[in-house]
Amino acid sequence: MRGGINLSYIDEKVAPKREDRLGTCIEFGGSVCEIKRKFGCGCLQNSNRTFGQGSICQLLPATAILNSLQDTVVIVHGAVGCGGVAHTQSASFRWGQIAAGKTNPKGLLWLSTNLGETDVISGGDAKLRSAIIAADKRYRPSAIVVLSSCIPGIIGDDIDSVATELQPQINAVILPIHCEGFKTKVMATAYDAIFHSIIRQLVEVEAEETTIIPDELAIAAEKIRRSKLVNLLNVSSMTGADQQELIRLINKLGLEVNVFPCDAHPEAFKYATQAAVSISICPTHDDYFLTHLQEKYGIPYINGQMPIGLNNTNIWLRKIANFFGLDDVAERIIASETAELNAALAPFRENLTGRKVMISAGEIRTLATAVWLQELGLEVVAVRPYHYDTFGEVEIEKLVVINPSIMLNVATAHPFEAVNIIERVKPDVYLGHVSDNVWAAKSGVSVLPIYGGQNVYNGYAGAYDIARRLNRILKNTAFVKNLRANVRQPYYQEWFDENPFKYIKQGAID
Repeated sequence: MRGGINLSYIDEKVAPKREDRLGTCIEFGGSVCEIKRKFGCGCLQNSNRTFGQGSICQLLPATAILNSLQDTVVIVHGAVGCGGVAHTQSASFRWGQIAAGKTNPKGLLWLSTNLGETDVISGGDAKLRSAIIAADKRYRPSAIVVLSSCIPGIIGDDIDSVATELQPQINAVILPIHCEGFKTKVMATAYDAIFHSIIRQLVEVEAEETTIIPDELAIAAEKIRRSKLVNLLNVSSMTGADQQELIRLINKLGLEVNVFPCDAHPEAFKYATQAAVSISICPTHDDYFLTHLQEKYGIPYINGQMPIGLNNTNIWLRKIANFFGLDDVAERIIASETAELNAALAPFRENLTGRKVMISAGEIRTLATAVWLQELGLEVVAVRPYHYDTFGEVEIEKLVVINPSIMLNVATAHPFEAVNIIERVKPDVYLGHVSDNVWAAKSGVSVLPIYGGQNVYNGYAGAYDIARRLNRILKNTAFVKNLRANVRQPYYQEWFDENPFKYIKQGAID
């Protein structure tokens, strides 16, 4: 089954992995035209690498979302090192709180059951019980997340049974979430695991409650409020500025916004079933939750585009407006925003036109950014989405029309392939995660983080800011040139002479 969910999934303790639910591919080397054809006929299933270098576990995107929840304690059930990634996320969480108007941002609050060798033999249930009780007494949170890592999954700890057993004596809602990294190669499965638990523990329970409306006037007012309320699903790769830009555009249509999951309070999810429509920013991120809300509660959703760049933002805004019959309002907004953006971009276009660019990040962000940079006048020579499935087809269609031979490498990390491609296509600039950008910089290529900090990437403001910063970094390339001249890559010339996709076996048996 591609796309959507089956309601029976929610009855299970664990969400299905994306390889099974969506036929997601994480190994591919070729062109945008080839992946469009091969994915469409199912030829990418069971592809594999005979050699790999690095990857990303489900725990990284999971902690990025869960640690941002307000009034929530995250318990990482496993070895203490499994929660270490949270330390790298501290600054972005503080920025998120500041963007939300908090004057005293708090640090991360996560605990570890610190399983050791003895626990692997005897089981970690006792430590988990103690951690949940201690977290409830010490912090009095609204929710306690139990995030299961590899060790509990291997030794058979039943976190759901522990949660069910303790819930009557715990004030907080306990959310057991299965993120055992060894069970899937697709880190985006973490999004499904998180929403699976949120649906079962927060939405399903709260949706049964009914608000007492005292009189007919209040009933009418409540209907009006709900008719203008939209769910806006944010993502952990958004900045506070991104979120404010999209809220600004939705508010211009006269609509109210309920934003989650990132930086939201657990109680915010009870309003998910009251909205007129749910709006996605990233289909990869939101699909599982949106489809459930539609199938179980009849709440339609708007999905497909990430609002990066002028045209994608226009499409995204038009879809929202069309649902509410506000097409004329949207066209006035688009005309005004487009005119202002084009005027602001004029000084940058000469310097950007014809520059070669390579992009690497999550599936939708990579492809949507590539489309925008092509519209700006840059030449996209290669893209490296972390995985690929049916949600990427919308943007792939656009890239195929622009240039069907654009190199495409589906890879979650694997820097040995990235540096080989860089040497082949010789981009002027590389947009990727920090962990990706370091390899490009060592290769003498200017780099721009594809998200993060307090910059803006979404909406019209984001379209401008990407162009502005690209223009600036391309004017001075001395640092990366010196870096290439003085830092040795850990790869021999023999590898750069090889096919970068040598170790990818398409259609191989895993």
